[in-house]
Amino acid sequence: MSITDELHFRDLTDVAAMLRDGDVTSRELTEACLARITAVGERYNAFITMLADEALAAAKAADKARGEGRLLGPLHGVPIALKDMLDLKGVPTTAGMPMRRDHVASEDATVVRKLKDAGAVILGKLNLAEGVFGEYLEPYGAPVNPWNGERWPGASSGGNGVAMAARLCFGSIGSDTGGSIRLPSAANGITGLRPTWGRVSRHGAFELAGDMDTIGPMARSARDVAHLLQVIAGDDPLDSTSLSAPVPNYTENLTNDLTGVVVGVDPSWMDDGVEKPIVDGIDNALSTLRGLGATIREISLPPVEQIIWDWFKICAAQTALVHEDTYPSQAQHYSRSLAVHLDLGLGLRAIELQRLQKRRAVFSGQMQRALRAVDIVALPVIAFAIPTRERMLTMDEDIIYGIHRFTCPFSMSGNPTITLPVGIDADGMPLSVQFVGSWLAEATLISATHAYQSVTEHHRRCFAQ
Repeated sequence: MSITDELHFRDLTDVAAMLRDGDVTSRELTEACLARITAVGERYNAFITMLADEALAAAKAADKARGEGRLLGPLHGVPIALKDMLDLKGVPTTAGMPMRRDHVASEDATVVRKLKDAGAVILGKLNLAEGVFGEYLEPYGAPVNPWNGERWPGASSGGNGVAMAARLCFGSIGSDTGGSIRLPSAANGITGLRPTWGRVSRHGAFELAGDMDTIGPMARSARDVAHLLQVIAGDDPLDSTSLSAPVPNYTENLTNDLTGVVVGVDPSWMDDGVEKPIVDGIDNALSTLRGLGATIREISLPPVEQIIWDWFKICAAQTALVHEDTYPSQAQHYSRSLAVHLDLGLGLRAIELQRLQKRRAVFSGQMQRALRAVDIVALPVIAFAIPTRERMLTMDEDIIYGIHRFTCPFSMSGNPTITLPVGIDADGMPLSVQFVGSWLAEATLISATHAYQSVTEHHRRCFAQ
């Protein structure tokens, strides 16, 4: 088998090094990804829009620039993909909505511009749920989990999770408002980071709920995530909500030594209705972290039952604002689930919304105080095994609560989290853990994840071919 045949199984960091050393060209990498997409892409339905000709042209330009000594950074010539809620000039931004299939972007989102400036090659735009929220609609259809086609591919960044697991690209950019980076990362056995709110510019991104939306990297390892975050993080004059805090070097000092790192665990969060394989997977991960020098400490996190349901109402109010020009005036173009969400938002009274925001502020303050005692907190991403697609269609209270109980709280508090695989369950599906950090602690999360991944192989596992 030639090196080109094997390229799509490499990590982003590996192919970036190969490009740097002249062992491969961007064109070869891009052709390898396109060949992989041609071979299996229809089976997994990860893309809404393919940009093969544009990607090959960008790869050619990247190779030419490298040959002339103009190096643009660690992503120079690396093929990646974008969730289709990020504007890419001249290409539709569908946001998973059929009514937006002709909505062609007039400029690049800030994140996209930064990726292009860093030399990344954009293969296309990835499948997502309608309005970055609920159902996958025709004519796009749902992405298919490569581990098991009957299982859920994750929330609205499902196309990203599937594309990474199926080895269709080397990295991707998704979004997370209530768990849409974390849940697809868990469902597809990849590594994904939801940054601190404001760490990455949202200019040119289709909104779900503006003061909880985050843009973040989804890849195969912490190293890969670090390279992507390094490019897209930072202040943006086009987004007044972006943070001006300096961007650290996320790729620096990545070791397997966790001496002095304190990992918090709240037994009450872990024991309440979390299935045993999930708990066992996290316990094994904690043992590995302890072996790398980390200290495990019991802590007490604030209660979350109310805040999870509050998330839905606050999100609904903000989503209603996003869609005020088309809903309810064009309600016939909306699915029932998104329509119900919008109606919830439109029906909220001002005093109730203020009460929700007050509870959110109190909860966030409690969470920041609890996190001061540790460097990271280890938690499940989801309370049970990756559900079937059929089970998800019921959307009863148990499934809604179980899906959101470990994600929505940190959307409400604005904290960064990273999701990583820690094993395989009895059905052959990935098991994952979520590390949570204080505001702007992305470097700590990446370092801890890299240390774990440096002595384990879970992130390198592939689904059954």
